[in-house]
Amino acid sequence: MSFTALTLHTPRLLLRPTVPDDAPALLEINADAQVARYLSRPAWTELAQAEARIAQDAADMAAGTHLRLAIVHEGRFVGDCTLFDWSRQCRRAEIGYVLGRAAWGRGLMNEALTALIDFGFSPAMALNRIEADIDPRNDGSAKVLERLGFTREGLLRERWIVAGEVSDSALYGLLQAEWSQQARR
Repeated sequence: MSFTALTLHTPRLLLRPTVPDDAPALLEINADAQVARYLSRPAWTELAQAEARIAQDAADMAAGTHLRLAIVHEGRFVGDCTLFDWSRQCRRAEIGYVLGRAAWGRGLMNEALTALIDFGFSPAMALNRIEADIDPRNDGSAKVLERLGFTREGLLRERWIVAGEVSDSALYGLLQAEWSQQARR
């Protein structure tokens, strides 16, 4: 299954595959030290990093191995969200997301992830479980996940070392049955 033509719409957002013209905005977001603070890699420093990620995403989405969508608000690229490490046999994938600082605090990530999760649990992907791995110090990310119904399932101590800083990893999970139950409320 190829994801190259997938677009999702919400009341305020368009979710679509990233394109080469997104590279400057993608770099700006991922180069921001406050945005990159809790990522499992250092902040970006070069446009080539954004261009390479967009090219890799295009290949991976054409192959159907993962799904990454740009989050577009009022015609501007403000972040992205992804379902990756997709295990078809286990019907499981991991969710990831990043949002530019200028878009924080407006509920945009909650809206984007709701659409992405709906798609992940739809017959198109038929996921049974979606997992998240976040830095436990990232209160904003934890609140987004918990608002969406994810359950914190564990803590992996000193899992990441990014730019010499050691950090833990909080693990979250959401089951399709839980998501369906929330939708009926």
